[in-house]
Amino acid sequence: MASPAAAAAAEGEGAVTGAMVSAGFAELERQQQLLATCTRLYQQLTDHFGSLERGLAARSDALRVRRRTFDARTHRALDSLHRREASIDGSVSRALDHLDSLSAAAASGGGKGVPSDADADADAAGLAESLRALCTRMDSAAFLGFVAARRKEADALRAEMPSALKHCVDPAKFVMDAVADVFPVDRREVKNPADLAWACVLIFESAVPALADPDPEIGAARPLVPRAMKERARGMARGWKEAVERKGGVEGAKPPDAHAFLQHVATFAVAEREDRPLYRRIIVSFSWRRQMPRLAVTLGLEEEMADIIEELIAKRQQLDAVNFTYEAGLQEKFPPVPLLKSYLEDSKKTPSIASDNSSTSSGQSGSNVNKKEQSALRAVIKCVEDRKLEAEFPPEDLRKQLEELEKAKTEKKKAASSASSGGSSGPANKRIRASNGGPMPPAKAGRLTNNTCVSSFPAPTTFAGSPSHMSYATTSPSHMSYATTSPSHTSSATASPSHTSYTVSPSHASYAMASPYTYDRPAGHALYCNRSPPVMREPYVYPAEVSNVGIAMPYTSPPLSYPAPYGRYGNGMGTYNNGMAPAFHQAYYR
Repeated sequence: MASPAAAAAAEGEGAVTGAMVSAGFAELERQQQLLATCTRLYQQLTDHFGSLERGLAARSDALRVRRRTFDARTHRALDSLHRREASIDGSVSRALDHLDSLSAAAASGGGKGVPSDADADADAAGLAESLRALCTRMDSAAFLGFVAARRKEADALRAEMPSALKHCVDPAKFVMDAVADVFPVDRREVKNPADLAWACVLIFESAVPALADPDPEIGAARPLVPRAMKERARGMARGWKEAVERKGGVEGAKPPDAHAFLQHVATFAVAEREDRPLYRRIIVSFSWRRQMPRLAVTLGLEEEMADIIEELIAKRQQLDAVNFTYEAGLQEKFPPVPLLKSYLEDSKKTPSIASDNSSTSSGQSGSNVNKKEQSALRAVIKCVEDRKLEAEFPPEDLRKQLEELEKAKTEKKKAASSASSGGSSGPANKRIRASNGGPMPPAKAGRLTNNTCVSSFPAPTTFAGSPSHMSYATTSPSHMSYATTSPSHTSSATASPSHTSYTVSPSHASYAMASPYTYDRPAGHALYCNRSPPVMREPYVYPAEVSNVGIAMPYTSPPLSYPAPYGRYGNGMGTYNNGMAPAFHQAYYR
């Protein structure tokens, strides 16, 4: 039987305290957190490895698709090589037969039908005959000039030139000789500002059917270009690249020049693999030109078409991206309708960069946005019609928007024209006759150097002192009179016995009196013509006249040269040759 002490000790060892319970719960919480952390890490690792597996699977599928594509392309290329190899003999025989037919036609024609240089203004049939004659004669020197002189007939040239170039014995040599003076660089002795790159593009495009293989199954895929001519074409391409690099790169080249280079490379099949980045830069820089999508595929960029389309979309050139999409057959990857709608939305946005020119107003900015939106609508409508997208993107709404914009533009022009004319049907600026009934000045009196016109203001009264200090009053050289206060309206001169008295009619009498006008001083002399007369704030006060004051010495000659009108009044005065003292201009009293 156990002792009481041992029992108490056993009971003391088995007792559970509060500290032990707390420590147990803390351990449980730590284990729970550790388990949650492990669970979370496991889930993250599972997701990560799952995404890796999915990525690997997608890449594997893409690689398998590309492998199948490459295999199919390889099979097609091998089949094409086999067909080409088998068709060499047939193509050579067809080419020889073509040459024989050309020589026979030239011999039977005996030079007939070859037009002279005077046949420049021929109609469509005459144009075809002229082109055919130039190609038959291999007259490359006159060919480029013939084409350049008919830029307005570009459509007719594009239709007739391919068949005409087939009459050349060596179309490749003929074409390169024709453009040698202007491509790759302008070597003409007399520089002509006219740009002939468009003519080079037209000639290169027309040469593609003429250089195509006679085998209909091969056609343009194998241009018949002699080895020497191909090397010459490569040299011309290198010359163009060097010239462009000297000028600052392809981005600074003119669009027709860059287009002519790409078309030259495609026509003569001289594309180089190391030049593909250059081709891509040119195509992206001038993607708005109609032939660029076709040239991209011809120059071997079909594998990069998806990247080119994405680059164009990033540059907000969705309309060009649609054209590249159809050329590469990527309509499923790049649906055209969302791209066209996005293009229209971008055309409605106002440019964020405002012009620094102070004359640019908000109205002009709105007009530019309106024009941009109209151009975008027209381009989208044409693209929808060309690509047969009427079912997915009906053009009727677009046409209504275009009509509304055009109507708003017309109304805005009418409002602007009516505002500029001031709402009156007559001229905006009319010279108004003076209210006092005076003569109206000439229209261009203010522009003449010798203004002898009559002022529309009333003639001023001019005061002058004679050698005998007599007082006279005159209004103009034709209306001269003496100052008088007599009721008879007459004026007399009593300075010397030789002076004769004159009687002036009341209509020509002038009195020295205050001016009835509101000006501080009457209008100036006719010298000012129709300009505003000078205003004197304070009237000039004349000193009192002193009569019968002798002069110690006579005037032997006038101190000034007087106007010609004074010479009409010859009355015996030897000094002045008229009956009046000189009248000085009012400017002398200023």
